[in-house]
Amino acid sequence: MCGITGWVSFDPGLGARPADVIESMTAAVSRRGPDATGTFVRANVALGHRRLAVIDPPGGRQPMVATETGREVALVYSGEIYNYTELRAELRARGRAFETRSDTEVLLQGYLEWGEAIVERLNGMFAFAIWDERRERLFLARDRFGIKPLYVYRIPSGIVFGSEPKAILAHPLADRTVTTDGLRELFAMTGQPGWSLWRDMDQVRPGTTLTVDRKGIAPYTYWSLRTRQHTDDIPTTVERVRELLDDIVERQLVSDVPLCILLSGGLDSSALTGLATATDAAKRGALRTFSVDFEDQESTFVPDEIRDTPDAPFVREVVELVRTKHRRVALDQRTLSRPSVRRAVVSARGIPAGLGDMDNSLYLLFRAIREQSTVALSGESADEIFGGYIWFHHPQSVNADNFPWLAFRSAFTADRFALLNRDLRAKLELEDFIADQYAASSKEVEQLPGDDDHEKRMRRISHQHLTKFLPMLLDRKDRASMAVGLEVRVPYCDHRLVEYVYNTPWSFKTFDGREKSLLRAAAGAVMPQAVRDRVKSPYPTSQDPGYAASLAGQLSEILAQSDHPVFAIVDRQWAQEATEIPPDKMPGDVRAGLDRVLDVYHWLDMYSPDLLV
Repeated sequence: MCGITGWVSFDPGLGARPADVIESMTAAVSRRGPDATGTFVRANVALGHRRLAVIDPPGGRQPMVATETGREVALVYSGEIYNYTELRAELRARGRAFETRSDTEVLLQGYLEWGEAIVERLNGMFAFAIWDERRERLFLARDRFGIKPLYVYRIPSGIVFGSEPKAILAHPLADRTVTTDGLRELFAMTGQPGWSLWRDMDQVRPGTTLTVDRKGIAPYTYWSLRTRQHTDDIPTTVERVRELLDDIVERQLVSDVPLCILLSGGLDSSALTGLATATDAAKRGALRTFSVDFEDQESTFVPDEIRDTPDAPFVREVVELVRTKHRRVALDQRTLSRPSVRRAVVSARGIPAGLGDMDNSLYLLFRAIREQSTVALSGESADEIFGGYIWFHHPQSVNADNFPWLAFRSAFTADRFALLNRDLRAKLELEDFIADQYAASSKEVEQLPGDDDHEKRMRRISHQHLTKFLPMLLDRKDRASMAVGLEVRVPYCDHRLVEYVYNTPWSFKTFDGREKSLLRAAAGAVMPQAVRDRVKSPYPTSQDPGYAASLAGQLSEILAQSDHPVFAIVDRQWAQEATEIPPDKMPGDVRAGLDRVLDVYHWLDMYSPDLLV
């Protein structure tokens, strides 16, 4: 897991002082790779790399360069290849020699052997760039689900790329302009493919490669989520899911540095923890687990419409059953609301995401984990795959002609756009934008002949979650973790598991009358009964009114600045009225709005964008 950046320019070349520019770009993503740095500069190309050493720390340094027919082929890469041992054996059988134990060298040698088709052989999470001097060509690739980020920015006769926008913005030809097009997706949260907040900057789409040469830029989609007939019965399906999970967890526990599991006490993370304890890797020493919690929340917890129970009791039951070395990271509202923490989070994410204490607590959890571990396994994406979210089972959300996560209404989502400056809100036309994105995403879904209307609707919802909603969550987790130099792996994103479960009928995913029936049946035996029976509970949020009080106090200070640019985005009257609400009476959507306003304030201060709105 690392940070990559670079550019290629065929005419008139790299310009003045390319070594200084690539050093600056690489430094912009230094937190992604605290262990080593390296650059590669030639006539038409510059590559930069920041390394977080996980596999073969001495041998996996980058940029990694091989020479064939007297020409250089150079690689910078971020991620993990989980089937690298099998690929290495196959490449050796084909005559390829290796000098290291790293998956980096397997990727490079695989490209030399199979060319661009190497991506179809990879099981893992990755974003990489290969400069091939033999063909005067830059080859960029991203994994199937976009677990690892990769952004691109076109320049005359070439392209600039990086793991994060901040690396590209360090290039002298990139400007810091944000338009209404960028802001629409920021506030709409539709998962617009390839979206970037910055003008003329895009993401390489998941499952896609880009080839850049003197002829131009050519994208190629090597993988997409396809619909196939499912022929297995329920018992066979459950058995196959368990086989896949066993193999996936075994592969993703491989590490040459300390590793742990994120444990929330829910079905997803408890399944990973239980399955991991039976592996050879776990037998060599007790697994570490970590959970996040808030001070006094267990004793003062109040159930709401999406959270019935606190996490802590269920975490304890799992730990007692599987005997992990567990650490509970307990946070107080003073730490959660601290401006320095928010600035760190906004800097990490690069956008004013507005998730408030959920983002802040995730960052603080990862920072605490990094003191003891370099790699963590997470249960992310199980809800998208197995149908766990509450809105999968909420008739009004399911039947709405809208993305279910937007159609579902809770105390935190009454009016997500109320905080916006009225003129800006009118320009953004968010309702029309969401409708257009929904219609476009619905057309992407392949349906099977003979399926009834409900099956077709649930397939569409599942597809939208896996291709639109999940990438937003993966991006969040990547930024928060890499900001502290922590690699987070997502076993449920193994494409074999996703393809298999996606194509099971919806009735299979709810065959026991509950959400995530297949996962519960496949892995329920490795966790406590109470966890198996627990109702889905989302990522925790603080219920301490002191958090809302702190947000209101910080916003009051901003309101005292009459001409601050934040009010080009935020409605001043809304902000003033929000600060006057008693913290213990503040509605959830208002508190969420305060978080978004403060994020926008710090983002403007750090990035100084040119707002063309």
